[in-house]
Amino acid sequence: MSSLAFLVTELQSLASETRRKHPDIREAAEKSLAILRASPEQATAHLASDGPQSDDLLRPVFMGCATKNAKVVAISLGSLQRLIALKAVPQSAVELIINTMSDAMSQGVDIQLRILQTLLSLVTNFPAVHGSLLGEALLLCFKLQESKIAVVSSTAAATLRQLVMFVFDKMVDEDRRDDSDPAQWVEMKLPNGTTKSLGPSARDAFSVFEDLCLLANSEKPNFLRLEFLHKTFALELIESVLTNYHDLFRNHTELVLLLQLHLCPLLLKALSDRPLFPLTLRCTRVVFLLLKQFSLELETEAEIFLTLLIKIVGEDHSEQSEQGPRPQWMRVLAMEIMRGLCSDAQLMRNVWARYDARHTGSNVFTALITALKRLVTEKPALLGVSAQIFGVGVLPDNATGASNSGYGLDVAGMAGMVATAASATVSGVVGMMGTSGGLSLQGSAMKLQCIDQLDKADAPPIPESYIYLLAVQCIVSLCEGFAAFTGPLYSTIVIQRPRAAGEAVIRAPPALDLASLPDQDPSTAQLRIVSQIIESGWPALLAALSFIIATNLSDDLFVEVLASYQAMTNVAGMLGLTTPRDAFFTSLSKFAVPTRVVSSLDHSFGSELQTPRSAASLSENLGFSTGPAQPPGLSDRNLACLKVLVASALFLAGSLGESWFGILEALQNADYVLTSKAGAAGTKRPAGSRTVSSSGATGSRHALLSDLEPEALQGAIQRLFDASKNLEDDAFRHFTNALCKLSAEMVGMQTEEGQVVEASERVSLDDPATLTPKIEAAHRRRVSGIHLPRTLRSGDFGINKLGGVALLNIHRLIYRSPDVAWDIITKHLLSIVGLPYAPQSIRIQAARVLDEILVIVPRNISTTGDLQAQVQKRVLDVLAQQIIPDASAGGASSSTSTSVELRRMGLETLHQILEASGHTLVVGWETIFEMLASVCKPLPPAPSTSLDSPSELASPASPSLRRPLPLGLGNPSEKSYSALVKIAFQSLTLVCNSVSSLSPAHLRLCISTLAQFGRQADTNIALTAAASLLWSVSDAIQSKRKNAEEEPEYNSLWMFLLLEVLGLGTDARPEVRDGAIQTLFRTMQLYGATLSLDTWDQCIWKVTFPLLDSLTTEIRRFPTSSPLPVSDASSMTTATIPPGQAWDDSKTLTLQSVGSIFHDFLSSKIIHLESFVDAWNIFVNHIQDTVLLDNRSISPPALRSLEKAIKASSAASADVKSKVAEIWQRVWTMADSVGEAIMRRGNAVSPHSDSPHKPFTQESLVAFMDVIRCTRSTSRSLDGEEWPLERLTRLMAILKGILTYPSSPDYRPDIDQLPPVQSIVLDTIVGIDLTAPGCPSLIMSDLSEFATLPFLAAFDVPANPKTQTPQKRVTYIALAKKVMPMLVDLFLRFKEREEIFVDGTIEAVLSAYSIPVKLKYECPPASKFGHDLPLWKTATSNFLKIVKECVTPMQTLASVIPDEHIEGIWRQVLDVFRGGILADCSATETFPLEKQEEEENFDLALIGALEIDVVPHLGDMRVPDALVGQLARVLQQGSRLYESEVGSNPHSPVSSSGSREFVKIEMDGQYENGTTQNGTLVPRERFSYWCFDLLFLICSNTTRDQEPSRRRLAALSLPSLLARCRSVLVGYVADEALRGNLPFPRAREDELLYVLRKLRELRLWSGSLWAAVSEEPSTFAVEQPAVDTSLSPSLLIADAVKRSSIAHLFHFYPVLCEIASIPRKAPSTWVLQGVVDKVSPSQADNTIELDARVLARDCLKEVGKEMGVLQ
Repeated sequence: MSSLAFLVTELQSLASETRRKHPDIREAAEKSLAILRASPEQATAHLASDGPQSDDLLRPVFMGCATKNAKVVAISLGSLQRLIALKAVPQSAVELIINTMSDAMSQGVDIQLRILQTLLSLVTNFPAVHGSLLGEALLLCFKLQESKIAVVSSTAAATLRQLVMFVFDKMVDEDRRDDSDPAQWVEMKLPNGTTKSLGPSARDAFSVFEDLCLLANSEKPNFLRLEFLHKTFALELIESVLTNYHDLFRNHTELVLLLQLHLCPLLLKALSDRPLFPLTLRCTRVVFLLLKQFSLELETEAEIFLTLLIKIVGEDHSEQSEQGPRPQWMRVLAMEIMRGLCSDAQLMRNVWARYDARHTGSNVFTALITALKRLVTEKPALLGVSAQIFGVGVLPDNATGASNSGYGLDVAGMAGMVATAASATVSGVVGMMGTSGGLSLQGSAMKLQCIDQLDKADAPPIPESYIYLLAVQCIVSLCEGFAAFTGPLYSTIVIQRPRAAGEAVIRAPPALDLASLPDQDPSTAQLRIVSQIIESGWPALLAALSFIIATNLSDDLFVEVLASYQAMTNVAGMLGLTTPRDAFFTSLSKFAVPTRVVSSLDHSFGSELQTPRSAASLSENLGFSTGPAQPPGLSDRNLACLKVLVASALFLAGSLGESWFGILEALQNADYVLTSKAGAAGTKRPAGSRTVSSSGATGSRHALLSDLEPEALQGAIQRLFDASKNLEDDAFRHFTNALCKLSAEMVGMQTEEGQVVEASERVSLDDPATLTPKIEAAHRRRVSGIHLPRTLRSGDFGINKLGGVALLNIHRLIYRSPDVAWDIITKHLLSIVGLPYAPQSIRIQAARVLDEILVIVPRNISTTGDLQAQVQKRVLDVLAQQIIPDASAGGASSSTSTSVELRRMGLETLHQILEASGHTLVVGWETIFEMLASVCKPLPPAPSTSLDSPSELASPASPSLRRPLPLGLGNPSEKSYSALVKIAFQSLTLVCNSVSSLSPAHLRLCISTLAQFGRQADTNIALTAAASLLWSVSDAIQSKRKNAEEEPEYNSLWMFLLLEVLGLGTDARPEVRDGAIQTLFRTMQLYGATLSLDTWDQCIWKVTFPLLDSLTTEIRRFPTSSPLPVSDASSMTTATIPPGQAWDDSKTLTLQSVGSIFHDFLSSKIIHLESFVDAWNIFVNHIQDTVLLDNRSISPPALRSLEKAIKASSAASADVKSKVAEIWQRVWTMADSVGEAIMRRGNAVSPHSDSPHKPFTQESLVAFMDVIRCTRSTSRSLDGEEWPLERLTRLMAILKGILTYPSSPDYRPDIDQLPPVQSIVLDTIVGIDLTAPGCPSLIMSDLSEFATLPFLAAFDVPANPKTQTPQKRVTYIALAKKVMPMLVDLFLRFKEREEIFVDGTIEAVLSAYSIPVKLKYECPPASKFGHDLPLWKTATSNFLKIVKECVTPMQTLASVIPDEHIEGIWRQVLDVFRGGILADCSATETFPLEKQEEEENFDLALIGALEIDVVPHLGDMRVPDALVGQLARVLQQGSRLYESEVGSNPHSPVSSSGSREFVKIEMDGQYENGTTQNGTLVPRERFSYWCFDLLFLICSNTTRDQEPSRRRLAALSLPSLLARCRSVLVGYVADEALRGNLPFPRAREDELLYVLRKLRELRLWSGSLWAAVSEEPSTFAVEQPAVDTSLSPSLLIADAVKRSSIAHLFHFYPVLCEIASIPRKAPSTWVLQGVVDKVSPSQADNTIELDARVLARDCLKEVGKEMGVLQ
């Protein structure tokens, strides 16, 4: 609904209300309604323009207001409001409206309130209301404001405020408008008597404000017709005006004059009079506005006000003012104002500039700070003591004797004094404090600050600590104001300043240089003001802050105070104010790491502090008598202070300069507490813990109180050190200087406390080289000191951080001048490393840090050229100072275990440098080799004379007598030195890996150094140096010989290397010695093809032979009878190998290597030397002496070496043929000598005797045989013919001596296979060319002897008690198995050669077979693991082969073979057969039947060979009768069935072999006495019958070839047959008479029947028996003389019978008669009829029984037939 509609409604209501009592008003209202309804827009326009209808429209309103009817008046005023809102009221009616409302003012409350609304609407809608009309309106409001009705009064007051504001708003609009009418400007008289032309609105504003000031001062107003106005209300209006229009006032001098001449005196008077809370409250509020907004315009007044406020603030309750003591609330009001002022940093700077800076008036700002400082320290007990600020786990000392006069200390001095003063202030006041109380925003602040409580007539209750809270907030605001202004400007000027092209960003800027800033810049003046403020006021601010922070503050207040600390520190640093900056840092340090915590940690370690404390430390260190339950540590607040300290240091890092020392010292203490076990335990508290004064808020904590874990703080500290990389060079120099100074002081302190030597002998740290100042008094350092025993474990903080800083600034170390960082850091670390009495752990830590720097620097050199060389030289020079002992430092500094450890670390560093950057090194190799060689110690001189190195290495001088070492240092062990050598050797290995880059001079140094390492005690190192590294150096040297210009130089260098290696070739340790020998010869072998003859000559005569000589000399020192005790030198290698054996091994290696050299280069190089013959002679002499005189273990390799050389000679060219001949001839001479020794010692030395010369081993014999074979091969290839027989004979003698050498300790089994010696001997024999005359006989004779060795020369090798080897036996069985067939082959090959028949070779061969054949089952086993034929079978088979083939050649060569050899051959043949037939076979009785049968069948071959190969030829006339008859006697004995013939004559002569001698048969002999014994049957009955059969066969005429021979054999064999048969027949007759009916054994019966049958069937050669019984059987065997007819008949018959073919039956006629006439049953057997009747078996279908009597009768019948008496 529009305002016009509301107006219509209001008029209707007016008409309705006045209808009865006021008809005139009703009519006027209706008329107005009619006008409005007719034309609303036109009507309102007429009203606004004071048109003709305006009166009609306004009349009902005025008429209604004139009535006393409240309701009508209210409706009328409402209508008037609508009209005013529609601006339908003409300007001319304004005065009437005001008068009307004035008349109606006496009405009720509603009317008064409606009047106020209408007035406000009227004045605001009609800006043209000025002057008196405005005054009337205001007066109306003032009157209503005086109403006793609160709502009216308050509404009126509010309306007045709005109207007064509107008045000033119009003035503002007037100033803004440019079209003001000059005619309206009127001259106004100002308070100072001057006049000024003012516009209407300005006049209104001036008048109103002037009257307000007059009324507030109880004076009569000029503009308002008001008699009285409450001062409080007037001041409130003034405050509202000043609050909203201070800019307007500053632009109008007339208004400022009002402030100066009216308001300020008013306020001063009000503040000076008796204080009333409402009035004073409002006055202070206005004063605050004046100071804040008009301090420039009202400079003097502001000074007065400020001084007054400061005075109020600084007053105690005890002080009296003129009107009496000022109430506490007045101080509070003043402090609340001051808090607002202090928060205005610009105002505070202006205050300083206007007052303090001029030094003419009062020092307002200084007085303010002093007052604030005094205020906060006014009641210490009320503020309490922080439970955290002095650490946790320590008890506060309330009984401290510190003085309370800390307030009076002069705090304007140096930083140290100020920090001490601040500490003294805190300490002095702490005694007055309790642990209760404290400040907090919750407990100390007011919900509504006092100055805002305008509704209070009296002062509200004020917390006692509220004023101190205000003071704290004032100080915090001041500090923050300085920082808020300075920080951005600093950033703009220093950090964000424009930079030239290529200029780096400054990350750690320096402090501002105010003198260099432009003077005309306003910011410069402001910065200088801040600088002056800080310079003047920092002592008081620091004192106040240091006190406040130690009180019981809540977390939020603590954060604000700590932020103020940080702000002041940063501002002072930014402005370059070193003294205040350092003072704030010092104070922060003391709160970050309280001394009590450090000392408590000392106590917790059980360490009593013995150094005196300073006064500051005593006052700050609030000691305790009993330890707290919680471990000492840092609280959250300590950690927050530490966090701020680190942050400020990081922010100001670029400008701290020499102040770094104090900061680093604090950080060291912090690190100590944070990292110690007790400190860390005390520092770590449950999350969320709060102090007593904590706010209790559950929200997130402030940033300064977050991330306070020890790990986070340690990270922050580390980031500070990491920021060192952002420092400029000069700043970095200061930083490192401070860090080195701190480290030096700490190390010096610990050195003083730990050493026990005289002061005059101490090595101090104040050497200028360390770049650290002289150490101060011990107590100065001890305040910051750390518990010593723990430091010894964890190391020095400064050194640790210095290392990290150096690594972060590697580029600075490399690319900047050395004096920037390199010299400072390295000299300091070296001074610590070289300080002999510093703690071991500190020295090692310094060395570790230094070494890490030295390792990383070379890796980061990205440029080449001069800089690279300079940096490398710097690194190596520093490292050399660590590694090489300083001779000037005395023995104590270089010979302690710590010093050795430091050197070890340096060597490890060198190794790492070489490993990572060795390929880039361009300088310093001399230094490197010097460092490496410095660790070498010469071994004790060997007891023998050995080759020395050509480069004499100067051994260290014997150490002089040393004074006793300090306790705890100790002497280094050999193990420590060994560790040095190991590490150094690793570096040397790296150098050798890149040795190709070294110059000749450096190579010579490298070789010498390697030789020194080769003499070190560590065997592995010495071995590697000798065997591996020198080899690689040799390889590098040889590779550079390719350049013709450089070849002589490198040749000389290579020989130098060989001679160095030669010096190691006689080292006392076998490993090193052998390694050197290997290297020596490997390099010669590898590069021998490229060496000149002159070089080879030097290698042979200067290297090879001297080495052999020296090794031989060493070996001869050791007796061969017993091992020498292990020497010290050998014990370093191995304790299990005796020294003598180790030297033997070395010589073995040397000989093998020499052999390889000769093998590879004899034909191409060495043989062409002029001195070759001499060299070869010496070489062979060495081999011969080695074989004959040295231990046997050397002989095989020595001989192998010779063998290689001989083989190599075969490849020599034809022009050196004569030298090759000399080679093998000299070797054969040597072989002859050695062979003689072998044969000579064969019978004189037992395997384990203790003779001076040990027996030859089988291995050495094999090697010797190889030399002989190789020599023969070379000789035959050179000459093309076999050796002469004489030499071969000598060779075979040597071979036999070798084969039968009985004293070797290392025999190998020789049953199943040939051992090496036997095998190579046979191979050598096989290799002999047998075509030469005499060779076959020589070889076959010796082989025959070899075949007998298993039976004649086998022997047991005694067990060796020293080696506990089991007993062995040398059997030669495998040799015999090999040789027997060889003899057959050789015989078959040479059977046509007469020499083997005429020189006894065949007899020797046959005799070799006789032994195993005779031994038969007593032969040794032919195999141990296999199934070879028994030796006797092998012998039998091979014998039979020879027998079969030898008869024909004998017949062919009969003319040239002497009779004795014919006899010898047959004798050997028969001897073998006899042995085979008569051998003992009782062993077969245990065999299985099949095996027994198999064995008998094998022996049947003997019988068969006799029958086929022997019987036909044995009867040759050149064979003696006795030898021919021996076969029959053998068969007779072989045919026996019983061991002793049953029934034979016991008195018959018996041969020594147990066989019965063959005697001439007596035809008429008497029967022997009989026996009933059964007898012992022979094992092989069947074989006996085979022999019996052959005996019958050779006596019969069955076979007709070779008849003369057979007749002679039969004649000579018949006596043996008859004797054999007679023993059977006669024995039976004799025994039968005794036995009666007792049966005979089966064998007896079978034998009887067999003999009778064979006798019956036998047909002799005619005259055989006659020849057999004659004196010359051989003569008459073939043809007998004619029958002598002159004989008597009986003799004639007897002679004729002997010539008969059945003469044997006549011979046995009596016995046959006896048998035929036996009455009892005779033995019988069943036989096939064909056997009896001589028919074929197919025709013999029946068997018949034959008994002895029948057979005897048949024989008698044959006799009868022969005599002709029976048909």
